[in-house]
Order: sequence, then C-alpha cells, then structure tokens
Amino acid sequence: MKALKRVLLAVGGLLVVLLVVVAFNTLRLKGEPLGKAPPPAAVDGAAVQRLSQALQIQTISTEAGEASPEVLADFHAFLQRSFPLVHAQLKPEQVAGGALLFTWQGSDPSASALLLTAHQDVVPVEAGSEGKWSARPFSGAVTNGFVVGRGTIDDKGSLMAILEATERLLARGYKPQRTIYLAFGHDEERGGTGAQALAALLKQRGANIGLALDEGYAVLDGVIAGVKPPIAMIGVAEKGYVSVELIATGSGGHSSMPSPDNAATRISRAVERLSDNQMPARIKGPTEAMLEGIAPYSRGSMKVALANRWLTGRLVKSQFLGSPDTAAAIRTTTAPTIINAGTKDNVLPQSARAVINHRVLPGDTVASVLAHDRQAIDDPKVQVRAILGGHDPSRPVSVTSHEYQQLAAAIRASFPEAVVAPGLVLGATDGRHYEGVARGVLRFAPITMRKPDLERFHGNDERISIADYMRAIAFYERLMSASPPRGN
Repeated sequence: MKALKRVLLAVGGLLVVLLVVVAFNTLRLKGEPLGKAPPPAAVDGAAVQRLSQALQIQTISTEAGEASPEVLADFHAFLQRSFPLVHAQLKPEQVAGGALLFTWQGSDPSASALLLTAHQDVVPVEAGSEGKWSARPFSGAVTNGFVVGRGTIDDKGSLMAILEATERLLARGYKPQRTIYLAFGHDEERGGTGAQALAALLKQRGANIGLALDEGYAVLDGVIAGVKPPIAMIGVAEKGYVSVELIATGSGGHSSMPSPDNAATRISRAVERLSDNQMPARIKGPTEAMLEGIAPYSRGSMKVALANRWLTGRLVKSQFLGSPDTAAAIRTTTAPTIINAGTKDNVLPQSARAVINHRVLPGDTVASVLAHDRQAIDDPKVQVRAILGGHDPSRPVSVTSHEYQQLAAAIRASFPEAVVAPGLVLGATDGRHYEGVARGVLRFAPITMRKPDLERFHGNDERISIADYMRAIAFYERLMSASPPRGN
C-alpha cells in the first residue's frame, strides 16, 4: 500500500507540474494591442460607377479559351477613358495579346521596386444559376451598399482599386521614390500565360523588385473559430498543382463471361487506393506560422491547445484533419475528378482512365506526389503520369523579410483592428509566375471577408461592399506612397 501511495503521489505531483506549465504557457501568450476600425471613408461615387462599368465588360476565361481580343480591347479602351493620367504618365504596354504593364518610374534607381498585380479575366456564371444572384451577374448593379457582379472580388475589384489609387496619387502630383509596376494578366483563370509573359519581360529588363503583391487572402472576420478579432491573412506561399492521369488496361471481352482482368475494376481499385492512402499531414511552414500568429488572440480551449502544441500537437492535427477546409492546409490533397471506362453495357472495357487532382503542400513536390501515387496503386497494369501544366509549390516568404514587414505595416495602418498573420494559399494565383523576378511574392486583397462571402468566390452573388472598396483604394494609396523599406 505504501508503494502504491508513493506512485499515486508521484503521478499527482507530475500532473500538478503539467497543469502549472500549461497554465503558464497559456497566460504568457499575449498579442500586441489592436486598434479600432477607422470610420468609413467618404464614398467616391464616380469610382463606384467605374467599378460597375468594368464589371459589365464580360472578360470571361474558360478552359476553352481566354476572353476574345474584341472584349479585351473594349476593356482596355474603358480603362484608358477612366484613368487618363495613368495612361498618359505610366506608358502602358500590351503583352502577350492582352496583358497590361504600367511602369511608374521612381526617383531612386537603387530602391527596390513595388509590383502590384491583378487579373482582368473572370470565370463564367453557371447556366441556370442567375436566379440565385441579387442582381444580374454582369450588370454591375449598385444596391444596398454593395456593387454586385462577377469579378468584384476575383479580381477586377483589386485591379480597379489599384488604378483608382494610382490616378489619385498622380492627380496630387505625387512622385514615387521607388519604381512601381502595375501588371494585369488577362487569363489567370486558365493558367496565367499573360502573367508568365509579364514576368519574363520584367526579368529580361532586369527589374529590381522587392515586394510583389497579388490576390490570395483578405481580412477574415469570424472565419476562424476561436479567434475573435479579424485576421488579415497574408499568403506567404501557395500550394503546387498537378493532375495525374491513370490508364488501366484489361483483356476485354463479352460481359456474359466477365474476367477478373477488367480495366474498369482495375481503375476503380487504383482510385480507391489513392483515396485510402492520402499523403502524410504535417503542420509545418506557413500553416505553423499562421498558428503562431493567431495563438495570442485565440480564446478558451483553442488558446490552451495552441500555447502548448508540444503537448497537444496530435490533437491540433486531428482537428485540422476533421474538416476538408483545414485538412487542405496541412497535406497534399488527393481529389479524383474524372473516371472514364467502357463503350457499351455488354462489353468489358480494355482500357479505363481516371484523373486525380493534387494540390501540393510546400515540402512535397510533383515528383514526390507521382512516386507516392505509383507506390500506393502498386499495379503494373496502371500507368501513372503527370498531365502537363503542373507546378511545384511556391517558395514561402519569411515573416521577418523586408517584403512581409512592409506589407504588414500597410495592413496595420489600414486595418488597425485586425491581427496580421501569414498563411498558405490553397489555390493557384498569378503570383507564382513572379517568384523569379521579385524577392518576396505575397498574396493579400484589402477587403473584409466573412464566412458567407467565401462561397461567393467563383460562386453566386459575388459582390463587394462600397465601404470595403473605398478602404481598398486607400490601402493601395498608402502602400504605393510609403517609403521603401530600409535595407533594400
């Protein structure tokens, strides 16, 4: 009994120590004080109308092709009419048939340039979904404090806000110390050949670019459970992309005498094996940095867990894996998207095809994904190959870099009520094409997004509030007129 009592006392003592350590770590986790949201800026009715008009020009990209040259020409003519000072003083260039490059020469050639990028094209509206919009999708309707239309948040809203800010600065006679490039691709929604050409041109000219800013994240309000303040999420990297084609073969024959050597069975088994053998999850890189950034502002059990990840690491990972939205942030995803087999109901197929789409986590590569798929399928009669167009994940930008700190300072000045934190962008943006040109490619749009708004991306009733649009214009003004960071 004495021995048991000593063991129980020892266990009890360890638990007390553990609780003290957990409590200490949690209590000492304090973030910097946040400010209050500024009062809404005065509404510039002319700017709102220009955004509305931009949305009415249907610069639609699909897998079948980019917007027609005629539509792009209409949009370019509209921009020229709307922003005369930009076009007169920044000498626009048309690249790759539809992309636009504006160069605002700075007074200090040694200062690192700023690159602001957005894209002109938008995705189509699904036929039959028009009734789910509060206004016609390409009407640019101004109603109830919002501008409604395809492209308001992806990505004509950013493009127009950048040009509005530039026109305002030019009208005031502002002359930048550093060179500022405005680069607007015309086919981001189908791969970004315009951005590729723009990046190649800037590289050829030896452009000395520090910060490149593209779309990606925004100020997320009420999106992350357990964190009360809004989070201004800066995308410091984006996942890679590869679609893998599987081709299975079999002996074929008549369905009345089925053979186990059936291509349809084999392709189904291959897809199932990939679904059952996901690539390993890990909380590293941008996602780990995001957790560290938001931890001081979290509440309750979430704060305890994030403050003590040495103890709760498995639990945190399990919570991430419990939802598709968060699971995608900690692993390379596997999504079967196409399966084809057979030509007739009584004929055994001799071949079958499937396509698996992977979004590649930083730390993995296209090559390592292919190796994983082949190993998981483990069938010599299933060919595995990457479809052209894939790419490795982007290179994460350090939160201590001049580029990150420069952007964070502009965000804090414009959104003092928000926590600034890094994050991993799950989709693909034009930003990846500029990684060989700029030292730091970051992804952030200066608008506030709430949970219902997330479904508007490529979805129904895409819109931006007029107050948010005014704030976005002011943000770009602030960023462009800021002094270049020291050390660049």
